[in-house]
Amino acid sequence: MRLNILHEDDSILVCVKPYGVPSQSDKTNSEDMISMLKLRIFERENRNEEPYLAAIHRLDRPVGGIMVFAKTKEAAANLSKQSEDGEMIKYYQAILTGELPNEEGVLKDYLLHDKQSNITKVVDKDTPDAKYAELAYEVLDVMETDKGILSYVLITLVTGRHHQIRVQMANRKCGIWGDTKYNPKFQKVKKQYQQIGLHASRLEFTHPVTGEHMVFKSEPEGKAFEVIELDEF
Repeated sequence: MRLNILHEDDSILVCVKPYGVPSQSDKTNSEDMISMLKLRIFERENRNEEPYLAAIHRLDRPVGGIMVFAKTKEAAANLSKQSEDGEMIKYYQAILTGELPNEEGVLKDYLLHDKQSNITKVVDKDTPDAKYAELAYEVLDVMETDKGILSYVLITLVTGRHHQIRVQMANRKCGIWGDTKYNPKFQKVKKQYQQIGLHASRLEFTHPVTGEHMVFKSEPEGKAFEVIELDEF
């Protein structure tokens, strides 16, 4: 698989994850980003030992877009802190099957992840193990189609919870296009890892060594985003 590397130096590696590829090793034993990138580094640098590489954040398997990886433990600690403190800014583009109540807004919920079923749901604040989730959105376009309304939305992720964007949007009756896990309009589809209308399109952070403000962009491609250019859905 050809890897789309946006930036690489001695401390970090930034690339675009294709949809359908796991961010890291999972129970399916499919080829994943960590394994592919480690192999690339190993072969290029002719190493004798396995290189260090850590994913600072993850993207769901059916989601494509920008990811940053740390090549040293020091860089991993720095970038992880930026992510936890909200200093790493993550933007997503999304196609929703529905219309949000306002042109822009902030969604705040408490989410609970069931590890056994790998499903996350919105719950009451006082639910044991519930985690606070927040995102901001801006509606870029709304389209009427013969199968309902589609909304093209820009999302800024404030917290990084399991399946957060997918769950919060589905809870507003505006599920992600193609999402067979959370969007009722697609739950009869059998393709488990098909592309969904969610793409990590912009990432901003401070370089852990140089202190430079880094900005990376990636425009979404594929069927999930072609629907916004069509008259039919």
